[in-house]
This record gives sequence, structure tokens and C-alpha cells, in this order.
Amino acid sequence: MAKNNTTDTEKMTPDSAQKLEAIKNLIFGENIAEYNHEFELLKKDLSKKREELHNFIEETRSELMQSIDSLSTDINIRITELENSLTDKTDQLGEDKVDRKVLGKLLVTMGEKIMSK
Repeated sequence: MAKNNTTDTEKMTPDSAQKLEAIKNLIFGENIAEYNHEFELLKKDLSKKREELHNFIEETRSELMQSIDSLSTDINIRITELENSLTDKTDQLGEDKVDRKVLGKLLVTMGEKIMSK
């Protein structure tokens, strides 16, 4: 069965549309204006809530990006400090470590001095 793209109200003549409107008014009466008013209030409230939510999301995104930048900067500073500390420790170890050739010469010299006395 094929569907028609036109609605029933589009097929109605102006006279039948008026009759339908009169029936609608009889069924809903004065309440239809109140319902329409309430729907408009709900639409406005939803729009306002949507805007508030959008603003909250943007604010949160901004705070998160700022926190990420701050954390990144802090991590980079700490990594640099660790690299400098490691370099200092390595240099200190190099200075503290005695070269084997120098140690061998010192031991030979000490041995010669012990033998000569």
C-alpha cells in the first residue's frame, strides 16, 4: 500500500477545516489556549536550559584545557629538573670514579715506596 505525502488537513476544504477546528474547540474548549501557553513556556524553558548547558560545557572545556596546560608545564619542569639532576649525578660519578690506569700507576708507585723502605 503506497503512502500519500499529503496530510488529511491538506486534503480538506476550507469548510471542513473550519468544522474540524470547531470540533477541536468543543473537545478541548478553553483549555487549548492554556495548553498552548504551557507548551510555549516549556519550549522557552528547554531553550534556556539548553543554553545554560552549552555554557556550562564550554566553561568546563575551558577549565579542563587550562588544567591540562598547567599539568603539561609542571611535568615538563619536573622532567627538566630530573634530567639536570641525572646529569649532575653522572658528572659526580665521573669525578669520583678513578681511572684504572691512574689507579694502577698509584698502586705501582705505592708498592715501590713500600719496597724501598
